[in-house]
Amino acid sequence: MIVVKYRGEEKQFAAEEISSMVLVKMKETAEAYLGTTVKDAVITVPVYFNDSQRQSTLDAGAIAGLNVTRIINEPSAAAIAYGLDNASVNGGAKTVLIFDYGGGTLDISIINIDNGTFNVKATSGDTHLGLGGEDLNNRMVEHFVQDFLKKHKSDLRSNPKALMKLRAACERAKRMLSYTSQAKIEIESLHDGIDFYGTITRARFEELNMDLFSKCIMHVEKCLGDAKMDKSRIQDVVLVGGSTKIPKVQQLLQEFFNGKQLCKGINPDEAVAYGAAVQAAILNGEYNKKMQNFLLVDVTPLSLGIETRGSDMSVVIPRNTTIPVKMESGYTTRYMTIRPSCAFQCTRVKRG
Repeated sequence: MIVVKYRGEEKQFAAEEISSMVLVKMKETAEAYLGTTVKDAVITVPVYFNDSQRQSTLDAGAIAGLNVTRIINEPSAAAIAYGLDNASVNGGAKTVLIFDYGGGTLDISIINIDNGTFNVKATSGDTHLGLGGEDLNNRMVEHFVQDFLKKHKSDLRSNPKALMKLRAACERAKRMLSYTSQAKIEIESLHDGIDFYGTITRARFEELNMDLFSKCIMHVEKCLGDAKMDKSRIQDVVLVGGSTKIPKVQQLLQEFFNGKQLCKGINPDEAVAYGAAVQAAILNGEYNKKMQNFLLVDVTPLSLGIETRGSDMSVVIPRNTTIPVKMESGYTTRYMTIRPSCAFQCTRVKRG
């Protein structure tokens, strides 16, 4: 449960309830813009969400009063946005790698686009908040906490409000470092009435997060391996998500693909939502000429199976299998007969 203190009262919320609050706000915004009631929704999720997480997303939609008609993977939605804006949809096959690096997750998909058919070949990623933009912020916050401790002999970690101010300042500094070589942080009365002034360079920021950036490239390699594809066969590398604006991320990707120019033609902040809107229009029957031959063929991101003896998993449907799919596998139940060596004593009771 997520515990919140509001006006002196402690409240507990399930993750689905928090998610539904976001959906309610988006529903209200859409209704205000359209001037009509919104009942249906297409929701995108990180590619590595498991069945439980996807079901929770459906539950959140139900709590928000929405009929969730489809849940699609974020890189697949971004590929739709990319594909519909490129000539490859109308003629000629193209294999693209969608690199979706956002605030909380890293999602990578290799997708073949041919005459409006979007065929997902493989997916990879990380949903455990180990590779998102928030983690980059956390590294910078810790850097400045240590800097404050060194300068003023006072630990910020005992003051949640000060940490919140510092986190917001670090978020702004991170964005600035995408365009400048140095960023300044100035916060009045940060802790114990002390004004804090700090500076961080792009080089120092990259040094703090180099292990995370390297993991991103490892996931790209893993995705290519799953697709059984050499990187030379990737014709476009499409950047999606706010964290792809970081120069070091772009540099490492470009070096990995031997100097290939990265595709920045679509808005990295809006591509996923745009693709979801296209999917919603198709489900709603609102076709146009570009979408008439549209087909998205996705894959299951995680292997599906059952638990067997010794808590091992027996895979029935391997990961990266095209869906929909139906597979069968035979299993037998194991019986164990226990014969206890117990001594029973019978006593004859005389009647009368």
